[in-house]
Amino acid sequence: MGFVAPAVGIVAALGFLVVLLYKRANLGIVLNATALFLGVLAVDWIEIPRTIYQTSIDPLTISVVLATFGIMLLSQLYKETGLINRLGESVGRLINNPKIVLGVLPAVIGLLPVAGGALMSAPLVDIEAEKLKLKPDRKAYVNLWFRHTIFPVYPLSPPTITAALLTGVAVPLIILRQIPVVIVMIIAGYIIGFWKVSGFKNREKTSEKNRPSSDLKDFLVSFSPILTTIIVTMALDLIDPDLSQHGFDVVIAVFIGLIILAYISKLKLAVFKMPFKTWGIYGITFAAYGAFLLRNMMDKAGISSIFSSFVVNGSINIILLLTIAPAILGVLTGSPAGAVAVSVSILSGIFTLPFAPKVAALAYISAYLGYTIAPTHLCFTFTADYFKCSLGRIYKYVIPSFLVTFLTAILVYFLF
Repeated sequence: MGFVAPAVGIVAALGFLVVLLYKRANLGIVLNATALFLGVLAVDWIEIPRTIYQTSIDPLTISVVLATFGIMLLSQLYKETGLINRLGESVGRLINNPKIVLGVLPAVIGLLPVAGGALMSAPLVDIEAEKLKLKPDRKAYVNLWFRHTIFPVYPLSPPTITAALLTGVAVPLIILRQIPVVIVMIIAGYIIGFWKVSGFKNREKTSEKNRPSSDLKDFLVSFSPILTTIIVTMALDLIDPDLSQHGFDVVIAVFIGLIILAYISKLKLAVFKMPFKTWGIYGITFAAYGAFLLRNMMDKAGISSIFSSFVVNGSINIILLLTIAPAILGVLTGSPAGAVAVSVSILSGIFTLPFAPKVAALAYISAYLGYTIAPTHLCFTFTADYFKCSLGRIYKYVIPSFLVTFLTAILVYFLF
């Protein structure tokens, strides 16, 4: 047995996790260190190496780690080859409404799930927002909020993939339930972000008659690696559902997407090596492994039995466990994958695997929305720093947006 009771160990481990995150430690190190810290406190020590080994050979863990590494590599190469700039600029030229551009640009660049990636869209948002004379706090809000509208319905989002595999629910089933939530998220962002903001009527017109078709071609070419990856993932799910259940559909699709990117960008070996020289790609991959290790260590500590007894005794409402608990974990950890991993461990003593799609979807979106508004969220802090405004000034826009979206997610749970 460990040093302390499981409940005490879990509370101490979560406190340890929060402290490391507020110290800006790398998420991969945080999740793995927290799992080991919990093991030392509340698990029989002989189970610690056994749990690490079982996690390391688990096909689901392997597939998520490989998929996360591939997605991060695709994201970094988009940046290093300049394709991300080409993609953003083509969107800006195709759409003549700055308000729509401001909503679309962060979302499109959000297709690349890089930690703190809002910093990539911030310069483009700044340029478009100046045409509408937006204040810095509104610029920051628009950049942050619209960047995160895409992930809940994006099949290549690592947190979505992790949530699907941990809960045993197929990615499309989770995404389908998030569509109305995302629609409300976009509407809320548009109303709050552009309230009493007049349109921009003096946009420059191009003198080239064929410019729209050229811009469309630029967009399709620069978007093709991502689009190909999504299409191949969906096709593999239809052809061989076992690939999806084990998570290898995304691994194969991302590999094909990398080949497309290498071809259209005429990728040179020196550029290809660049992502491997930075810690970022390894840190996020290590975090994917850490999410599974933390989930497994919490299972060994008996977290599910602790909370299931609370539910049986009527001390805790199940809906609170599906909403408030994941949202708080998302705020505390600043990590949707970490919050989902802990939430699934809590819920596994109440719901049998695979979870019902509505249960998996609500737990995931609750954790995701909590992460979106978290002060530990890198996109939030980077955006505030770029636009030179305090977090408090952004929160006056973020909080009402969060509440409307969060209530919609709960409503979807009860209606469908």
